[in-house]
Amino acid sequence: MAKRIQNLNEVIGGYDVVLSDVWGVVHNGVEAFQHSCKALAGAREAGATVVLITNSPRPAPGVIEQMKVLGVPDGTYDRIVTSGDVTRHLVAEGPKKVFLLGPERDLNFFDGLDVEIVSKEDAEAIVCTGFFDDEKEVPEDYTDMLTAWVKKDVPLICANPDLIVERGHKMIPCAGAVAAYYEQLGGKTRVAGKPHKPIYDEALAIAREARGEFEKAKVLAIGDGMPTDVRGALSQDLDLLYISDGIHVAEYTVNGQTDEAILQSWLKSENAAPKFWMPRLA
Repeated sequence: MAKRIQNLNEVIGGYDVVLSDVWGVVHNGVEAFQHSCKALAGAREAGATVVLITNSPRPAPGVIEQMKVLGVPDGTYDRIVTSGDVTRHLVAEGPKKVFLLGPERDLNFFDGLDVEIVSKEDAEAIVCTGFFDDEKEVPEDYTDMLTAWVKKDVPLICANPDLIVERGHKMIPCAGAVAAYYEQLGGKTRVAGKPHKPIYDEALAIAREARGEFEKAKVLAIGDGMPTDVRGALSQDLDLLYISDGIHVAEYTVNGQTDEAILQSWLKSENAAPKFWMPRLA
């Protein structure tokens, strides 16, 4: 059973490295959670190395800029690894003619990669960073386009495995929802972000660069997403601090408050065993 904690300081003494999710833990896409930033800065002051591990399709420099705009203070973390970073390796190893399924602002994802951006008809691989318009669209809006690619056996490389994220007080679908639908239609997908192993390997390698060797038992993962943060951490045998007031909050909230019995029951039904939980990182 996950233990309820009030403060990250209660347990940080047992860990050398923190792998913290970003969207839903450090910010909500509109503003930074200052209490969470302080908690991570406090973990660093206590001697832990903090690596942010995010399913953002943007390479790290773009996420760093975004976090500054949202008000994440300097000193919150040591390093960052993004799904965009590790997905670029998949793209580099794949077909050279690619189509971007996602907003035009994500075209810089391809900077420095030896690929050609082509039309959907000429594509030998699809790189999905999200929706053309994530405020209005759902995966089913792309059925005709996706079905045509399935027939041609075109692989879809998913740069953001998240299904949904919280943007302010709205839930917004992500590239992972498109990838899941593509698989449902019979298509093949390639994914490197959470919950998959490549992003954890990269995060742990970056942590070793920053502080030297450490034991896996001394790594604490923090996150709010069941299919990504939770599944990923537990599949890598990492201790997990579950943040309950994230994308799954409706599953166990009664009269605006987390009902711990319902939360524990829900975690059990998901076959998930975080070591700790708290509503928001503090």
